[in-house]
Amino acid sequence: MVVLFAAVVAVVVAPAPARAATGGGWVPAPSAPVDVPAGVLCDFPMHSEPLVDEVRTRVLATHPDGSPKRQAFVGDLVVRVTNTATGAYVDVNASGSGLVVVQPGGTPTRNSTWYAVGPAGFGFREGGGDHPRGMWVFDGVYTVAFDANSYKRVTIYHGSERNICTEL
Repeated sequence: MVVLFAAVVAVVVAPAPARAATGGGWVPAPSAPVDVPAGVLCDFPMHSEPLVDEVRTRVLATHPDGSPKRQAFVGDLVVRVTNTATGAYVDVNASGSGLVVVQPGGTPTRNSTWYAVGPAGFGFREGGGDHPRGMWVFDGVYTVAFDANSYKRVTIYHGSERNICTEL
């Protein structure tokens, strides 16, 4: 199942001449710097900022209203996460590839599922998912499913997870 899942994601997100000719191309999907107050994700105030950001996205299918139904993400992303109370930081590789499937009326973080291969980071607020509060990095083959209230459920088929808050 892991090999099949990885192969499907690779085929869906890999640019191909035939796909490029049938509508829409890859566009940059930059990540903005983010400041998070103490107690939201970590016990301390946190700042994250991309050091390398070559992420691109492509809408593969849309709902009748034109909103994305399936959207692919690829590209290098390295983010510096800093404990702004102490100045300690860790550089996080978040260069995974993913396919986001959004239900009608949903968004990438509501009523959607992320099918991912490789590292990516997700913040968990208290009671906001099946993981404790923190800034989690998942790596391997996994899904992150968001319900209508943005509650996240992670299924790791093969891989690892780490909470950046515990490292800082």
